Amino acid sequence: MKQTNLFGKEFAPDYENQKYTSKIESPIYEPKNLKPHILELCNKSKTHRLLRKIDAAKISIEEKMFLIDAARRHNIFNYEKIADYYSHSSKEMQELMEDSGLVIIDFEKAIQLGYVKLCEDIKKQYLEDYE
Repeated sequence: MKQTNLFGKEFAPDYENQKYTSKIESPIYEPKNLKPHILELCNKSKTHRLLRKIDAAKISIEEKMFLIDAARRHNIFNYEKIADYYSHSSKEMQELMEDSGLVIIDFEKAIQLGYVKLCEDIKKQYLEDYE
């Protein structure tokens, strides 16, 4: 049986030597007993290095503000610790973490907030092109 991949090329799958499965299951998270300190949730070392350089630079305030916004994308989030923190947090904090996409608890809410939209758009386009 031949199949078509995402790029329209036909191939005959080799099921016996296939490394990946098409079966997708959501991971089940088991919370730890200890709530991590909030400073453990995000590594900001590169961001802080950049902010010091930006602060010392002889550029306009508008340029600095832009670079400060851009520097924040270098924060590294520890999602395992974020999940632990979430499980020990107040309902209000949990809702804010969900709204920020730090945890995805409800697939329908993830779609509503736009976190799953890209996958749905790709699927829709693929089905239009190859169905």
